[in-house]
Amino acid sequence: MKPRTHNQEPEGNIPLERDTLRLLCSVLLKPGTRLEICRLLEPGVFQDPLRRVVFEEIRSLGTIDSRRLRELLPARVTNRGFPDFDLQELLAPHQVTEPEIDRLFEGVLRLLDFSHPDEEQLAE
Repeated sequence: MKPRTHNQEPEGNIPLERDTLRLLCSVLLKPGTRLEICRLLEPGVFQDPLRRVVFEEIRSLGTIDSRRLRELLPARVTNRGFPDFDLQELLAPHQVTEPEIDRLFEGVLRLLDFSHPDEEQLAE
């Protein structure tokens, strides 16, 4: 199988991008785990410019508590050129449930495959 490039990523990444951001903002995710996921993911896998900026801001905030993260994100994203940014809308449904965590982690693994297309498939 030939490796995927960023230009070959399916349009279906949009739900993966949203779900990844939901996971990264979840109170169920430890700050250290968030930091490690952000370290492994390349911002370029986020096709949507707004989602890419949100990811970059999450990554730049480091091991901050998720509640504080959600407080700071709107102003930071607005300052990056998205004046109509609505975090609640982006993360809807807002709460990540424990049963949903596994599915969200699977989505992150799929995005990691796009971050490192030349490496062995991580999600398998």
